[in-house]
Amino acid sequence: MKTAVEELSPTRVKLTVEVPFEELDESMKAAYKKVAQQVRVPGFRPGKVPARIIEQRFGRAVVLEETLNDAVPKLYGQAVDESEIFPVSQPDIEVTKIDDGEQVEFTAEVDVRPNFDVPDYQGIEVTVPVAEVTDEDIEAQLDGLRQRFATLTGVERPAANGDYVVMDLAAAIDGENIEEQQANDVSYEVGAGSVLQGLDDALVGMSAGDVKEFTTNLVGGENAGEEAVVTITIKNVKEKVLPELDDEFAQLASEFDTLDELKASIREQGRRNKLVEQVVQARENALDALLAQIDIPLPESALKAEVDNRKHNLEHQIAESGLSKEAFFRLYQTTEEERYAEFDESAAKALKTGFVLDKIVRAEEIGVSEQELTNFVVRRAMQMNVAPNVLAQHLADNDQLTLAMVEIVRDKAKSLVGDAAKVTDEAGNEVDLKAIYAEINAEEAGEEPATEETAAEQADEATEK
Repeated sequence: MKTAVEELSPTRVKLTVEVPFEELDESMKAAYKKVAQQVRVPGFRPGKVPARIIEQRFGRAVVLEETLNDAVPKLYGQAVDESEIFPVSQPDIEVTKIDDGEQVEFTAEVDVRPNFDVPDYQGIEVTVPVAEVTDEDIEAQLDGLRQRFATLTGVERPAANGDYVVMDLAAAIDGENIEEQQANDVSYEVGAGSVLQGLDDALVGMSAGDVKEFTTNLVGGENAGEEAVVTITIKNVKEKVLPELDDEFAQLASEFDTLDELKASIREQGRRNKLVEQVVQARENALDALLAQIDIPLPESALKAEVDNRKHNLEHQIAESGLSKEAFFRLYQTTEEERYAEFDESAAKALKTGFVLDKIVRAEEIGVSEQELTNFVVRRAMQMNVAPNVLAQHLADNDQLTLAMVEIVRDKAKSLVGDAAKVTDEAGNEVDLKAIYAEINAEEAGEEPATEETAAEQADEATEK
């Protein structure tokens, strides 16, 4: 087989492949066998029709077509391997010459990864947040705990923002009640930002027993987007009462006996989290700095596929929410146009990032160990709330283990870039990532000898979240 490569553009090539007929021998035999199974010839059992009879009755062209259907995809794959190109789209294949018994020629046009060089990333300068836990950080954590242990107490006054109400809701269009839009005993925090426009404004000032109507557009169901009159009936109003910050609260909310002990624990965990965040930010910022130095033309087909995938996921997310498209975007305080513009930008960055990391993976000969694959599956299973063995079987059954390994080696390449950077915090202090790894791993291992694996895995988890 002989292959010639013609560059049509920096991201598209044309392969011209010439194949001697003898290299089609196995596919030719398979073609005769397949045709013999499909045809019916008097005097011969299915699958037992001789080759010469097939050619006499149905013509040589039928066999040649079946032969090429079997052989060309395999030959294309072989030509790609020999040419050392990296396709990112399905090829447009055309058989251009068939000299029966002599030679077959075909062409394949395909989008490919562009050629580029990765600059030296050793010593890239990046800045990360300061790993300092402030009193405000501790207060925010304590406030979150207090919110979790808050109680609701009924009040004899009109509702205000932050209060909780229990209410019945009903909607009508042109005076006709919409059954699926009725709900009873709905608990709701006033001012939480309902997708039902006008609800929060209507609730402020209402008391138990009050009834009020307001006009709005429905956000879900068969009548999503239609204007309706919504009736609110308030059953009770409750205010949130937060527990006092004292030793008794510390005992209620934690394993500690005193508030001071709880605060000390929060400070230590906060510092640990900020150290992990420094690792994450160092990797992200170093990779961004590296990407900024590289100008890579992106294959249109691959870019379109990335954008289309994001749009498909968004449509699925909207459908799963049960909201109208308008209500969904209002809930996330964005618009369809803004989200699509984000997709264009994020898809281009994702594609460029993948190209760069894959090149580093090959240059550094980064691989995946069995333990790394196991750790990846366990982490992902925990995020998905499924058993690790179930996820592992799913990945194997759906041929997704290769994708998982690609993700792992790309993460390792990203870590390599981050670890090679010169990192300082926003106060100008040098940040030693290896020291962070050692500190976190020592805590995890109970002061046993440390490697970088534990801290790296925690950074991976933080990135995935």
